[in-house]
Amino acid sequence: MFANYLIGLREGLEAALIVGILIAYLVKIDRRDLLGRVWFGVGIAIVLALGVGAILTWGPYGLSFQAQEILGGGLSIVAVGFVTWMVFWMGRTAAELAGNLRSGIDKAAQGAGWGIVLLAFLSVGREGIETALFVWSTVGPSTDATSGSAWGAFTGVLLGILTAVVIEILIYRGLLRINLSRFFTWTGYALIVVAAGVLAYGIGDLQEAGALPGWGAPLYDISGVIPPTGPLGSVLGGIFGFTPIPTPLQVIAWILYLVVTLILFTRLVRSKRRPAPTPVPTTPLGETA
Repeated sequence: MFANYLIGLREGLEAALIVGILIAYLVKIDRRDLLGRVWFGVGIAIVLALGVGAILTWGPYGLSFQAQEILGGGLSIVAVGFVTWMVFWMGRTAAELAGNLRSGIDKAAQGAGWGIVLLAFLSVGREGIETALFVWSTVGPSTDATSGSAWGAFTGVLLGILTAVVIEILIYRGLLRINLSRFFTWTGYALIVVAAGVLAYGIGDLQEAGALPGWGAPLYDISGVIPPTGPLGSVLGGIFGFTPIPTPLQVIAWILYLVVTLILFTRLVRSKRRPAPTPVPTTPLGETA
């Protein structure tokens, strides 16, 4: 539930910030007539995200077990790709987000302003689809939509989104100041750890379906120490995708993804914090003074 709360909070706040910037800038340039188009685009994006979630939840039930596992494993890996891209994209562009978005608003607001609908739809719809895909990948295609784990996932992401909306309202009203760069950095680190577990989970699904080799030959078995259905196993599994009986391929993929991604993300964070070099004065001929 916590992992889904985190993804709901992260994606929800990103979408809420974009909508907040859209609204604030349109008010500033006296184009309140376009506010309805913003909410129209947001509404379409929400419907699309709910539709994707419904298809992922109820669509696979007519498939065979092998097909469900292949679908689940493949989409889990796709979800890891989306989340990884999102973490790095926000790490690179968080500081320039408002300026880039305002430039896009100026172009979209020309004429009747229907481009605002598309801008709001694309901005929010991307976050919604990423959320639906990632949350579904942590639950799995074989889970009953009415089961406790499914409802726990839904509750977690809903609470995360509601928290994000409240935070954005407080920021918009000037009642709350938050270091967004630091927020996205730390949640980025947390989501990388969560994504590593989802990747291992997806590989396990593909192995169980026979699409990848190695199923049935675990690297180790600590289920006697940490039962997968016990309190600790359930918490670790829900947050980190932990399994006490992993295959060698799952462990290798988990380690490689975690190490490589954490190193690259840390380099990105440090490069953004590094002050820009002071320009060297030159003479009129271009020589160093």
